[in-house]
Amino acid sequence: MTIDIDFEPADIQVAQRLTALAGESSEEVALAVRLVVRALRGGSVCVDLREAAPSVGLQPDAWLAAVAASPLAATPPVLRLFGDLLYLDRYWLEEQQVCADVLALVGTVPPGEAPDVLRLFPDQYAEQRTAAKVALSQGLTVLTGGPGTGKTTTVARLLALLAEQAALAGRPSPRIALAAPTGKAAARLQEAVQLQVDELDPQDRARLAGLRATTLHRLLGARPDTSSRFRHHRGNRLPHDVIVVDETSMVSLTMMARLLEAVRPQTRLLLVGDPDQLASVEAGAVLADLVDGLGASRVASLTTSHRFGAAIGELAAAVRAGDADAALEVLRAGDEHIEWLPSAHSLRDVLLPQALRLREACVLGDAATAAATLDEHRLLCAHRRGPFGVAHWNRQVERWLTEATGEPLWSTWYAGRPILVTANDYGLKLYNGDTGVTVAAPDGLRVAIGGLSFTPGRLVEVETMHAMTIHKSQGSQADEVTVLLPPEDSRLLTRELFYTAVTRAKSRVRVVGSEAEVRAAIDRQAVRATGLGPRLRQRP
Repeated sequence: MTIDIDFEPADIQVAQRLTALAGESSEEVALAVRLVVRALRGGSVCVDLREAAPSVGLQPDAWLAAVAASPLAATPPVLRLFGDLLYLDRYWLEEQQVCADVLALVGTVPPGEAPDVLRLFPDQYAEQRTAAKVALSQGLTVLTGGPGTGKTTTVARLLALLAEQAALAGRPSPRIALAAPTGKAAARLQEAVQLQVDELDPQDRARLAGLRATTLHRLLGARPDTSSRFRHHRGNRLPHDVIVVDETSMVSLTMMARLLEAVRPQTRLLLVGDPDQLASVEAGAVLADLVDGLGASRVASLTTSHRFGAAIGELAAAVRAGDADAALEVLRAGDEHIEWLPSAHSLRDVLLPQALRLREACVLGDAATAAATLDEHRLLCAHRRGPFGVAHWNRQVERWLTEATGEPLWSTWYAGRPILVTANDYGLKLYNGDTGVTVAAPDGLRVAIGGLSFTPGRLVEVETMHAMTIHKSQGSQADEVTVLLPPEDSRLLTRELFYTAVTRAKSRVRVVGSEAEVRAAIDRQAVRATGLGPRLRQRP
């Protein structure tokens, strides 16, 4: 065997442990185990052995036969094959379960007479009206579209139609749950849906009063004894009649399995998101798989963006389409919405003024102004460490603040420190992705996060946020975004990463990187190996 693959120690150790327990002596099978463990670390749920065979000098059919005959594939199985795809048993089962649950819900025809869609989706909402008709015809709907395409408008008006349908049938108002993977995304979902509900007629507004969004973990009922199981499951279903999940691209295979098993058969489930964004940090690419596997007739797609200046929309479309020449043309032309910097040398002039305004508001104890200032701009990085990473740029901004104010920032906590919550804390009602500002108060520093106030000592899972990773930015937006591209040989530099960063901006995007780095980002796709799409396409 000729192996030209970098394995982490964990890949090798897991393979050694599993093969030893099963009494498996085949080096080819051990290699297959190392590959599937390595694939999981990279976000895939399986590995295509036929595709991998040339890179390790093996004959595909013989390799697949050796794995199929291994004790690890016997009963009870550790390894599972689905065609040429090799899984660890857990992920094979989860993918099979998600496929079955999705098909069951999609195939459910909701009871009752369909409401008058034209009432809430007149001609100016023609594209959204088509999407709403799809959603009204089946129990599970995937609603896709890029930023500004009207996904939230569709959701709010669809909920109003469902509430009207229940009222006309003499039923109580539907129990509606709004959820998202992170606290920040949930807060944005609630705010966006409420803005759309407020534009409806008084009767519709009354029927949708009191909508609250939460995280998926909180919706399912987090348990203190496990992070992978919840209070709601197949034996204790969620009570809701309608469940809306936003930012579904961030949902892993495991979390989707937990959600689907907790949904009642008669519940309407609406999965909303942009399949071109970065997939979940954990294994799986569920939203993209659903779009691929269910087909156009089952997926409600919105394509016309109404949010951006034309240039940002053109840049996002070019990146999504993989057209580097078109993207570079937009960047070179520039306008008030687009700026292209070849290097990071001039970022001081971009970052320091905002940091000074933020510090001034925080020193004065003005949390509202500080929070608004924080949302004016985001520096987004691909890496956490190194010269293109978040840690470096957080320290750099703090050094610039010290130079500009003459006040050294010796302590971790200081007035003007922006923070990002990195883990859920249900006791404090803080969620992964929440952002806040550190302000001066009569009794010392306080940290203001979403209307709540804490002493710094109560916050453990937080980090400084003068800069943040593009992964962490999912589910959030800022008026202006600066995207710092890493070197072209970075494994993190992908089309999905670049697209996600660009679409975090409401009004202005600044791209920092060379032409080679822009081309590398657009030309390289983050392809994850999964079998969910093919499973769905094989449906009867």
